[in-house]
Formats: sequence, C-alpha cells, structure tokens
Amino acid sequence: MSAEIFVSELARLTFDNTFNPYSDRCEIYDYFDAPKKRRVLLRKMLIAANKVDIDAIWIGRDLGHRGGRRTGLALTDDINLHHHASRWDVECGQITKGNAVPERTAAVIWSVLAQITSPIFLWNVFPLHPFEAGSPFSNRSHNAKERKAGEELLGMLIVLLKPKRLIAIGNDAEIAVRRFGDQCEIVKVRHPSYGGQNIFLNQINSLYGI
Repeated sequence: MSAEIFVSELARLTFDNTFNPYSDRCEIYDYFDAPKKRRVLLRKMLIAANKVDIDAIWIGRDLGHRGGRRTGLALTDDINLHHHASRWDVECGQITKGNAVPERTAAVIWSVLAQITSPIFLWNVFPLHPFEAGSPFSNRSHNAKERKAGEELLGMLIVLLKPKRLIAIGNDAEIAVRRFGDQCEIVKVRHPSYGGQNIFLNQINSLYGI
C-alpha cells in the first residue's frame, strides 16, 4: 500500500448524492484545478505521516459541506486548512474562491489540536460529502453501502499509517472502527456537536494530558 494508490482508490469512489472532493469540482466555489490540488495535498500528507510513528487517527463521520467538501481534509475547514498542512510541513495554496468558510466542528477540533504535538492523522468513516437529494450544500449521514466502502478505505489507511490507536469521535465512528480492534487500541470520545463540546474537550484533555 502506498499513498499514491490510496489517493487513487479514494478518487474513484462514486455514489449518488455525494461529492468526491478528490475528483469532483464545485462549479460555484472551486477553482478549476481544485480536485487535483486536494489529491496532491492529501498524498503529501500521507507520505509525511508514513515517515513518523502515528499516535492516533482521529475519525469523524463524513465530510461536511462547510469543511471537508471544500478542503478535502477530514475535520478541517478553510480557516484551519493551512494549520493542518503545516503540521505535516506541506505547502497548501488556495483551493476555493471567496472568503474562508468556518465550520463549528472543525473549530473545536483545531482548538485542541493546537495544544497537541503528537502526530495525529484526521479521517472520516465515509471520506466523501453526502448530501440530501437536490441540495448539494446540505449534510446527511452516510448509508450502509457508503459506510462499507469507507470502512474498506479506513482499513487501507490503518495498514499504511500503522497508528497506535483510533480515536472514534461519536457513535457512528465507533461502530465503524470496532472491526479494527485487533489491529490497534480503540478509544471513543463524544462528538463535539449537539451540546457535546465540553465533554469532548475534557476527554481529549485527559487522553493527551493537556
């Protein structure tokens, strides 16, 4: 398994009512070469991550329309795109047009990541942006078929990065990562949305001794 093969497999994924930021271009917000930029950025991050001992992969549910749909990076919005890239010593140009768009979950994630130096890779159970039919800038939960495809890619990512543990952020993530319990430690934390922010922060602070 290599970073190039992983990104290639990821870019091939296609489902109804989903946006694949590694192969699809948003005609409203993306620059013409946005899919290529997102593929290159992810590949460089994977190559960098493969050179160190990864403490954990933090795993969310799926890409959101205000975050990963635009950046191509899990749990990362425009505001934190360059912070994410710099953690892996990777340069990142502008991918989308207009002002940077914030996402609440990404803001919470990066508020705590700023205090952690351990090598952490961010990912999602379903690595594309699923949306409601006819409403591309909405968010929906991935379905069983999409989750299965996401779990296969997650398995490939674990083989590639060999993390010490998986941090499942929320119930959906925990359900997906259970099957990998024989490969690394599984830890579940509360998702920061829907009133869970303080619990999430307390759990992460405890895990990382902040």
